[in-house]
Amino acid sequence: MTNTLNTEHFWMPFTANRQFKSRPRMLVSASGMHYTTDDGRRILDGTAGLWCVNAGHCHPKITEAIRRQAAELDYAPTFQMGHPKAFEAASALVSIAPEGLDRVFFCNDGSEAVDSALKIALAYHQVRGNGSRTRLIGRERAYHGVGFGGIAVGGMAGNRKHFGPTLAGADHLRHTLDIARNAFSRGQPEHGAEIADELEQRLLALHDPSTVAAVIVEPIQGSTGVIIPPKGYLQRLRTLCDQYSILLIFDEVITGFGRLGAPFGSQYFGITPDMIICAKGLTNAAVPMGAVLVRREIHDAFMSAAPENSIEFYHGYTYSGHPLAAAAAIAAIDVYKSKGMFERAASMAPYWEEAVHNLRGLPYVKDIRNLGMVCGIELDPVPGKPGARAFDVFLRCFWEKNVLIRTTGDIIALSPPLIIERTQIDQLLEAIADVLKSQKSVPDTHSMAADSIAV
Repeated sequence: MTNTLNTEHFWMPFTANRQFKSRPRMLVSASGMHYTTDDGRRILDGTAGLWCVNAGHCHPKITEAIRRQAAELDYAPTFQMGHPKAFEAASALVSIAPEGLDRVFFCNDGSEAVDSALKIALAYHQVRGNGSRTRLIGRERAYHGVGFGGIAVGGMAGNRKHFGPTLAGADHLRHTLDIARNAFSRGQPEHGAEIADELEQRLLALHDPSTVAAVIVEPIQGSTGVIIPPKGYLQRLRTLCDQYSILLIFDEVITGFGRLGAPFGSQYFGITPDMIICAKGLTNAAVPMGAVLVRREIHDAFMSAAPENSIEFYHGYTYSGHPLAAAAAIAAIDVYKSKGMFERAASMAPYWEEAVHNLRGLPYVKDIRNLGMVCGIELDPVPGKPGARAFDVFLRCFWEKNVLIRTTGDIIALSPPLIIERTQIDQLLEAIADVLKSQKSVPDTHSMAADSIAV
C-alpha cells in the first residue's frame, strides 16, 4: 500500500515529516489491543493511541452508537438550539465526575478545552467584579494543547518558540521532576511537595494575589515525559488557591477516564479542583470531543450576572456537543462503568509497576517513574544528539518487535489501553528490554529534532 500511496500532501502534526515519509509507518485497522499495519503485521498498542483509546480499539458498543447516531441525526447546532444527545452526554459525564463539578461545556479536543477553561476563569472574575484578576499561572514543562492560551500557560519550549509572544500575563511554577532525589520512585515521589510553596513565595509575592485568576496544572505531566506529583504537592496547591481565592484547574486530558484507576485523577488524589479539562478518553477517541467540567458556583455566577434572555458566556464552537461525539461519549462512559474498567486499571497497576521497574539496570536507563497505568522511562541521551536514543527504541520496537511506544525527547512514555492483559504487559516491556540490551552506544537513526514531542 505505501508503495503507491501519495504521502506528499498531508503535512503531519508533531512528526518528523521527512523521516516518516522516507519509510512510512502505516496503520490500516485496529481491534482491542492491536493495530494492523499495511504490511499485515499486528502491532501491540502500548500507548492507547495517543493516551486516549482506554477501552481498546473499535469497541463494538461505541462504534455501533456512532453508526446509529449518524443515520438518525448527523448534525444539529447548539447555538440557541439543542439535541438530546448533548444533554445526555453531559449527564453521563457528570455521573462519574467529582461531586460539585456538575456543569459541562463541550468542545472538540483538549486544546479547545484548555482555552475554554481559561476564558471561563477570566470571565468568572469579571462577572463577579474582580476584573483585576487577569493573570494565569501554568507550570514549566507543562503541555496544555496548542491553542494560544494553552501554549501561554504551557511550559514546553518547542511548542512556543516559533510563534512569538503569546497571552500577556502568564507565568509558570517550577516543575517537580527531581531525579537526584526521586530516581526510580514507585508511585508518588517522597520529595518535592515544598515546590508548591513557590506559588505563594515567588509568584504571588511578585504579581500580587489579587491579579491572579487561575492556576492550571496536569495532575501528572504526561506529554513532557511522565512527571509524577510528589506526595502532598497537589494538596498544597489546592490550599494556596483557596487561601487567595484563585481558581484551580486540573488538565485531565490524560489522567481522565481511568488512567490512574479512578474516573479522574482528582478523585485518585482526593482533591477537587474548580474545573477539570478532559478529552481523549471521553469518547475512547472514536470521535473528537473535549469538555470542561465546571463547579456549579462558577456556572451560576454567569447566570446571575447576565440580563434575562441574554447570552451569558460569549464562547463556543460549531461542533460543541456534536451528535456523533455525544453518542460516542455516552457509549464510552457506559462501557467504562459496566465493564469495571476503572477498577480493572486499579487492580492491574501493581503488576504494571513491577514490570516497568524490572527495566532498572538495563543499559542507558536513567530513571523510571510510574503511577496507575502510566510510566516514563528516561534514557541517557546520545551526546550531541538529544532524542536519538529513544527514537531508535521507538523505531526498532515498531519494525522488529511489533510493539508501539511513544517518545518525547529521550523519554519513553507508556500508557496502554486499560484492557491490557499481564502477558501483553510482559510482551511490551520485554520488547523494550531487548532493544535496549542490543542498542549501540550511538544508534544509527535518521535525523530527529531534539525537541520533538509525542503528545
